[in-house]
Amino acid sequence: MKQSLELHLGQHLTITPQLQQAIRLLQLSSVELQQEIQEALESNPLLEEKEDDGSEQKAETSLHDLDGEHDNKLPDNGTLQPTDVEMEQSNPDDAQGPEPDWNDRFDVSASSSTRNHSDDSLPDIDARNSRPQTLRDHLYWQMQMTPFSDTDRGIALAIIDSINEDGYLTCGLQEIQQLLDQGEEVEIDEIEAVLHQIQNFDPIGVAARDLGECLQLQLRTLDPETPYLKEAQHLATPEWLSLLANRDYVKLRRQTRLRQEDLQQAVLLIRQQNPRPGGSVQATQTNYIVPDIIIRKFKGVWRAEMNGEVAPRLRINQQYEKLIHRGDTSADNKYLQEQLQQARWFIKSLDSRNDTLLKVARTIVDRQRAFFEHGPEAMKPLVLHDIAETVEMHESTISRVTTNKYMLSPRGIFELKYFFSSHVTTVDGGTCSATAIRSLIKKLVEDEPSSKPISDSKIAKLLEQQGINVARRTVAKYRESMNIPPSNQRKSII
Repeated sequence: MKQSLELHLGQHLTITPQLQQAIRLLQLSSVELQQEIQEALESNPLLEEKEDDGSEQKAETSLHDLDGEHDNKLPDNGTLQPTDVEMEQSNPDDAQGPEPDWNDRFDVSASSSTRNHSDDSLPDIDARNSRPQTLRDHLYWQMQMTPFSDTDRGIALAIIDSINEDGYLTCGLQEIQQLLDQGEEVEIDEIEAVLHQIQNFDPIGVAARDLGECLQLQLRTLDPETPYLKEAQHLATPEWLSLLANRDYVKLRRQTRLRQEDLQQAVLLIRQQNPRPGGSVQATQTNYIVPDIIIRKFKGVWRAEMNGEVAPRLRINQQYEKLIHRGDTSADNKYLQEQLQQARWFIKSLDSRNDTLLKVARTIVDRQRAFFEHGPEAMKPLVLHDIAETVEMHESTISRVTTNKYMLSPRGIFELKYFFSSHVTTVDGGTCSATAIRSLIKKLVEDEPSSKPISDSKIAKLLEQQGINVARRTVAKYRESMNIPPSNQRKSII
């Protein structure tokens, strides 16, 4: 075999670490970006936050200042920063006088020692409030505060373990009897008695075995003199709940022989109860939305500006940069050089993200000016390709920019993807966006008579009268996307 050297020309695509970092920052939400910046500041000594002096802060605008009377104060630098707030009192605590010495009036040590020796079995209130609380935690805490016997406490714990997140008992009393593993046999009557005690726990209606029992538990806590209470209790039974669920008020009134007014008020009283009492206690995680873009009207023109509160401005730490010497091959100098290069890449990627986001947002605002003036009914059809062609970027880049990015406007806060929608051809040959059609459908449903709601076919005909041709199935699809029930479920006698 003969050995030889050959030269081949070719092209291949390589994603550099800098480009990977820029793409990753581009698709981060505002909250994720703040976390990324904080991690970069903590890990890279060459990176620091740029602090503004007082003269710069006076010229900056707060994101909370969206009133029209301040429109002429919008800066032209393309960034909104938090403004200084002048307080009438430099220190509110000073105006209230010295803090009273509560130790002179209340013996803290005596109270603490008394509590420590009182009852060690009582739950720790501070520990209970220090973490998100579930329905089981809430019921268990009340069980600990209730003077149960050891046997009844075991029954109560088994019952609480059988309650789902909506607050309903998911198994029968005989199943609970089989689950209890105790030396002596537990009677059904004992389980029933403990269940009745738990049904008096908060939230009212918990540990019910069905919807009827849940409603009855809540209705019985009302004042006996409550108007139409007896009628509501009569309706909140399995015999009539199926008719209530189907909104068959004609048959319900005929079989119960209730007057129209009595039936209306009884149904209204039932609707005021909570069919899922456990949901009022369940711990939920709050997701906060921080807008990346702020939309304001400046001299009659809608403008998009970056929210300066989202990400702080960064710079290179000059003191560490001066420590870097060329030609120095020591480990410390090499480390500083690497951190300096990474800091420059990070700042450049961050600036590129903000520039791209602002460019896309301004293009969206320019295309959807009618929305900001008149509302969702004036939304125009818009797809990713339209924005990509205008800003001369790829559609995948536009998709990354508009995902989990929000803009704050006088009409509310919206994700950038909200402004993209398909189109439907109108009678005159024009186009109408799907968002505008959904808004029209929602308005028609809101204006319909509650006793005679309009069907999807009727909505399609009403839209056709406005020059919009949509099929009944399309109306049903848009209606379901807005969580609007069909006409037979929207019917009401109230």
